[in-house]
Amino acid sequence: MFRKILIANRGEIALRIIQACRELGIPTVAVYATADRDSLHVTYADEEVCIGPPPSGQSYLNISALVSAAEITGADAIHPGYGFLAENAHFAEVLAECNLAWIGPPPEVIRRMGDKAAARRTAVEAGVPVLPGSGEPLASLSEARQLAAGVGFPVILKAAAGGGGRGMRIVRSEAELDKSFETASHEALKAFGDGSIYLEKYLEEPRHIEFQVFGDSHGNVIHLGERECSIQRRHQKIIEEAPSPALTPELREKMGEASVRLCQHVGYQNAGTIEYLLDHDGSFYFMEMNTRIQVEHPVTEMVTGVDLVKLQIAIAAGERLTIPSGLRHRGHAIECRINAEDPRTFAPSPGRLTTFHLPGGPGVRVDTHGYEDYVVPPHYDSLVAKLIAHGNDREEAIARMKRALDFFVIEGIRTIIPLHREILRDPVFRSGRFSTRFMEGFQGRRAAEAKDQ
Repeated sequence: MFRKILIANRGEIALRIIQACRELGIPTVAVYATADRDSLHVTYADEEVCIGPPPSGQSYLNISALVSAAEITGADAIHPGYGFLAENAHFAEVLAECNLAWIGPPPEVIRRMGDKAAARRTAVEAGVPVLPGSGEPLASLSEARQLAAGVGFPVILKAAAGGGGRGMRIVRSEAELDKSFETASHEALKAFGDGSIYLEKYLEEPRHIEFQVFGDSHGNVIHLGERECSIQRRHQKIIEEAPSPALTPELREKMGEASVRLCQHVGYQNAGTIEYLLDHDGSFYFMEMNTRIQVEHPVTEMVTGVDLVKLQIAIAAGERLTIPSGLRHRGHAIECRINAEDPRTFAPSPGRLTTFHLPGGPGVRVDTHGYEDYVVPPHYDSLVAKLIAHGNDREEAIARMKRALDFFVIEGIRTIIPLHREILRDPVFRSGRFSTRFMEGFQGRRAAEAKDQ
């Protein structure tokens, strides 16, 4: 096992990793930008190192500073969390050259599965269904036109080198294609340093289903079931749950087998997520793979009882997977992302937390780095907390989440807690029959109700 782990991240995920290391008896090193000097991950780590000013490029994305921090503190492993450098193959290679362990998949796998076009080819090789589209990044607008005509509109343009909705455009006609192609490419170049774009057939109202996978260095691969991620705004997830209300046992088995097959094909190690689009007829299509731990991993932890972060660390240390394939799930779990945003306009709302009261009670978990008097900085993502509720079934999980949201009090900034309360009361959400376009319909219903009042 590792002597000391440096956490190359911030916020709630850094604190979550510290908690796992504390249970394993492994000392931790927190790195921080000056804006995070008073963050809880700095407080609770065994050691801390300031790595630069607030801009991410000068701190959390500064590979030289991170390696230096590991060397001066004697850390022998680095956990990247999610975001920042978590899916950066070059960073993983640098660590190997410096004799530092990387708590994640091998760099060649990150590179292969992180590039969407390459990942699509790999899925085809493994016999996993993919949407009709380009197998390679598009060479030109004329190629995009020809391909779109072949698969039929609507289509979607996606950045080959990234995700999170950036470099992504839905195109419903050839007239839209010219402008969208240029815009998506420019946005991808700005966000990921690579303007490559590929094209796929666009499904009008699919569900977004992801499977949690793990592999070890001994050739063992398992999946720990799915998460429903269809409640999202501009391709950014808002609410996640497990199990998905849409999956039958037969479909779950089929999608799980495809996920394991793909991981075996690439020799996958550590934590990862296979993401699918699920059509209304039960057809599913590989979308992408995230080669890291996910923001929503607590949902799976609540229904399986498995600590995914501790499992990551054990696998990186060379241990075998001891969890049986087909682990039985218990009950239902839902996660609400509590972002520092206006619940109506979604404008960021950084600032000081004047009141911060956490909910509790049966089946409730809160992952957060917030506390009363903490200042949410404007430099990073707006996630303040993750609120997770678990129940014997979906109805009880929703009831517990509603209760937890009512008892979660944050003052001094705006958060999307009021939005979550509204979503959980929405009849379409409660029915479980929704798609990735849920938020469009929900906001329309909300506007109509406001007009009638």
